[in-house]
Amino acid sequence: MTGDNKNNPDAIVVGAGVIGMSVAVALQNRGLNVLVLDRKGVAAETSRGNAGALTFSSVDPHNSPSVIRKVPKWFFDPMGPFSIPARYAIQATPWLLRFVSASRPSRVARTREALAALMEYCRDDLQDFSKMAGTHNLLHNDGGLEIYDTEGEFNAAIRSWERRQDLGMTFEPVRGAKAISDYQPGLDPKFQYAIHTKIWQGVSDPLDYVEALGETFRARGGDIEICGVDALENRPEGCQVKLGDGRTLSTKNAIICAGAWSHTLAQKLGDKIPLEAERGYNTTLPPAALDLKRAVTFASHAFFMTRLTSGIRIGGAVELGGLTLPPNFTRADALLAKAKSFFPDLKTEDGKQWMGHRPCLPDNLPVIGKSPNAQNIIYAFGHGHYGLTQSAGTGKLVAALVFDETPPIDMAPYRPDRF
Repeated sequence: MTGDNKNNPDAIVVGAGVIGMSVAVALQNRGLNVLVLDRKGVAAETSRGNAGALTFSSVDPHNSPSVIRKVPKWFFDPMGPFSIPARYAIQATPWLLRFVSASRPSRVARTREALAALMEYCRDDLQDFSKMAGTHNLLHNDGGLEIYDTEGEFNAAIRSWERRQDLGMTFEPVRGAKAISDYQPGLDPKFQYAIHTKIWQGVSDPLDYVEALGETFRARGGDIEICGVDALENRPEGCQVKLGDGRTLSTKNAIICAGAWSHTLAQKLGDKIPLEAERGYNTTLPPAALDLKRAVTFASHAFFMTRLTSGIRIGGAVELGGLTLPPNFTRADALLAKAKSFFPDLKTEDGKQWMGHRPCLPDNLPVIGKSPNAQNIIYAFGHGHYGLTQSAGTGKLVAALVFDETPPIDMAPYRPDRF
């Protein structure tokens, strides 16, 4: 993109993570001249460090009543699955109250229905999108293994999976250490309960995947500029984007996909969206650290292990800590120590630690829709733990909104003004 096309593009996408680049490629595929703006570059923030898993089966909200009952206990464990640093507790309280409020059974049922619809659409669209975007060779389908500590948790998980079968999500209960070892050798034999599912998919590496989207976008004439965005302003003929270096760009459409930083731009447009940054930690070990056959999640401990081209990634858990507190890498250390206790032969040397900000909304659904105060500005953020999973479908949905088409799924549950 050069000359007038760069100065006056058909669309400007703010954010070059997996959502932003998927949106940019989808719009470009519809014939638009698209400019992407990001303060650091392609996959420079949260998208580079996720688990690399495409978890289309994750249709149960994180704030289900059973989870809410555990939260008070977790608060007293600073290394537990859900924590809030003391100095951030007051700031996090309004979001947390909304999170608890959304845990009412009727709300959870509606959320599950909306999450299932979005997941099903994104799953069905992935193959076509990946072929169009040139990322098909980065996908793999090795299945996933969910490990449970107790028979009670295992039986509850089976009931949850049975509810998903109407969505085509098949599963296989696995009982006994010997049966589990057939799927994943080396696990401590104390684990007797697991669920295997073939529908788990993943990418070879999330950084490679987003960078591949960026390469496709550039090869087709798109431009990615490293520059911060201070504000957006709606105009009758489109909108203006005010950059951190003092410039102002005009465009017909702007799409905000800036992850955990998105709500600050929305607020300047008069849209108050209760987004919180959930800080996630992980450690990536060398590929030879463990012969990991497939993605393994430990449901009782809220952490995962995935095999990537860059190595064995171990991470998870949730910390409500905002965007400015320094990382607390003792959480990554705790997850690594736990993984070692579960896989005694795991080699824990030479790992690389990382912390990222998951953009989460209290009802577990993203915001995808036009700003109520600026119809030429579209929001696509707040995907929480499912940014990679929902990225391809989000790109297609945003394209439909830009062209004023009726999207293939009901968009009401994801509207920006639902709060």
